[in-house]
Amino acid sequence: MSPLLYYALPALGSYVMLSFFFLRRPRLLHTPWVPAFRPRLGAHRGGSGERLENTMEAMENSMAQRADLLELDCHLTRDGVVVVSHDKNLFRQTGVNRDVGSLNFEDLPLLKEELEVYFSPGHFARGADRHMVRLEDLFRRFPRTPMSVEVKERNEELIHKIAGLVRHYDRNEITIWASEKSSIMKKCKAANPEMPTSFTLSRGFWVLLFYYLGLLPFISIPEKFLICFLPTIINRTYFPFSRSGLNQLAAVVAKWLIMRKSLIQHLQQRGVQVVFWCLNEESDFEAAFNLGATGVITDYPTALRCYLDSRGPPALAS
Repeated sequence: MSPLLYYALPALGSYVMLSFFFLRRPRLLHTPWVPAFRPRLGAHRGGSGERLENTMEAMENSMAQRADLLELDCHLTRDGVVVVSHDKNLFRQTGVNRDVGSLNFEDLPLLKEELEVYFSPGHFARGADRHMVRLEDLFRRFPRTPMSVEVKERNEELIHKIAGLVRHYDRNEITIWASEKSSIMKKCKAANPEMPTSFTLSRGFWVLLFYYLGLLPFISIPEKFLICFLPTIINRTYFPFSRSGLNQLAAVVAKWLIMRKSLIQHLQQRGVQVVFWCLNEESDFEAAFNLGATGVITDYPTALRCYLDSRGPPALAS
C-alpha cells in the first residue's frame, strides 16, 4: 500500500463515519429553528382546483377546509397595488393579452368563467367570484393565516411593498418569502429579514450536493422551509419538458435524488420544514407524508383534508 493510501483511507473512513453520525444527530452541532407554525394543508393558488385561482372565494373555500397555509404569487399594477396573480401576463387567466403592470387595479379584467387546473390537466375549476384580489385584502381577511408569497420578477418596488404590508399587519413570522431565483431572494431578505425564507432552486441544488458529499451536517442553513415538488408527479400531472422521454428521465433522476428519507429527516431535525407541491392525488399525499414531510400543497384542499382526517393527528417531532 502506498503511503498516500495508508493515511487517506483511514481519514476517509473517519470522515464518512462522522458525516453519517451527525446526519442522524444534527442537533449536536446546530440549534434547530423553532417553528412559528406547522403547515399540514397548503392551498396552491388559494385552492385552484375547487374555485377560480387566487380569488377570495377560493381562499374562503380553503379556509373552510382548515387550510393552514395559503400559497400565492404577487405582481404590481400600474398604480402600485400588490395584486395576487400567478401570471405576469393576464391572457391565460382572463383572455386579455395585457401585463398586470400595464393596468390600474380597478381596470383589471375579470377571470375567465373556468380555468384549467395546471397540475391536473384536463380538469377545470369554476366559481362565482371572478375578481382578482389585493394582497392587503387577504391580510385583512385572514390576519393570522400563514401565507407563502412568491416573487417571480426582480421588481424592487413590489418587494418593498410586500415587505411593508407584512410589517404593517404584524405578519413577519407567518409570511414566507418564496422565489426560485437567489438574486430575487437576496432582495427580499434585505427588504424584510424577519420573514422566514424558503429555498431557491440554486440553494436546493447545493443542499442536495452537500448531502451526497457528506457535508450537509457541517453547514449552516438559514432557510426555514423547503417547498419542493414531489418527483412522483413528473410525467403524470407535471410536465416540465415538451418531450415525453425527457419527462420520464427527469422523473427517474429526480426521484432518486430527492426522495431520500434521511435527507428529509435531517432537515426536519434542524427545524427546516419540508412541504411538497403540487399534489392532487391521495397516492402522492401518502408518498409525501411517508417521507416525513411537514405538509403538502394541493389544488384540492377538500381531498387533502379528508386524507389528513383519516390519517389522524401528526406525530410529535422529536
